[in-house]
Amino acid sequence: MGIRIGILDQTPIYEGEKPADAFRHTIELAQRAEALGFHRFWVSEHHDSEHVAGSSPEVLIAHLIAQTKRIRLGSGGVMLQHYSSYKVAENFNILAALGEGRIDLGIGRAPGGLPRSTQALQQGIQDAASLKEKIAQVRKFIHNELEQDPSHPLAGLKASPVSEVPAELYVLGASPDSAGMAAELGLPYVFSLFINSNQEVAQEAFRIYREQFDHSTGREPYTALALSLIVAESEQEAEELIGEHRPIKIFLESGKTLTVLSEEQVAEFAKQTNESYRTEVLEPSVTRGTKEFVGKALRDFQQKFAVDELIVTTATRNFSKRIRSFELLREALVEQGLIEDVEAANVAESVI
Repeated sequence: MGIRIGILDQTPIYEGEKPADAFRHTIELAQRAEALGFHRFWVSEHHDSEHVAGSSPEVLIAHLIAQTKRIRLGSGGVMLQHYSSYKVAENFNILAALGEGRIDLGIGRAPGGLPRSTQALQQGIQDAASLKEKIAQVRKFIHNELEQDPSHPLAGLKASPVSEVPAELYVLGASPDSAGMAAELGLPYVFSLFINSNQEVAQEAFRIYREQFDHSTGREPYTALALSLIVAESEQEAEELIGEHRPIKIFLESGKTLTVLSEEQVAEFAKQTNESYRTEVLEPSVTRGTKEFVGKALRDFQQKFAVDELIVTTATRNFSKRIRSFELLREALVEQGLIEDVEAANVAESVI
């Protein structure tokens, strides 16, 4: 049984390189992903970071539209709590007009940065709507479905330009709460296993999503599992490519959590917050190994979680090794029978 495979790129800045180099790598990877036949290519949103360059996925997607021809492009994701739903809808309506039929709007719940950048992004915001309310607003704007009740304060407002083929909305998360939100809104759901590696939580999230999904929208549930992986020529090389990367989870006194990638980021967090917290060093949740091992692991993931799609992210300290990882991934998918063994250039539409 085949499955769709997408790529999430976080535009990492490699040691000794500049942000401009990171963006060139993202462009090259998007083009290579398209040539290999991957289904979609998403870019992330991170703020005030020396390690990743992508702070504005909308701007980057606009450039990628001009650099690709077929592959779906989108955000993984836009941190909507910081922004006006109306403005986000306008941005993605423009993208949908430029890249008709291949634009995704993935919406995330994380802040995308440490407290200082969140404070800057939300400066002047008062009485903000909940994230669920904002997602519902975005959907109405991009589908031009704002209530026409004359008593509504925004009655008749359009998020120009109205697109004939609007961006496809996705809810991203790593908890049962986000799954319930996606179900109530009747939208596709992506669980980020590379953020929350607890597979029992992931199964519970998908169960809640499927059981509580609102079918009144005329849609059916759509699930994707996002995971981190590295495919290499040998097991030893795969372990070396992970390096010393160990994610650190920060537990705030308020009950909120966030994950950072180094002790330096924990120290910076401590400077920027007045809230008490504790930390826990996590084992890297990275599926890694040879193409034979990873291919079997992906088949197991598909069977265990019964998802419609896998979205993969790969972090290495060497860009050429990262490209090679995706090439080997495609070979692994062919060998496991998850995709057809055809040349992507001859495929009328994406098959993986």
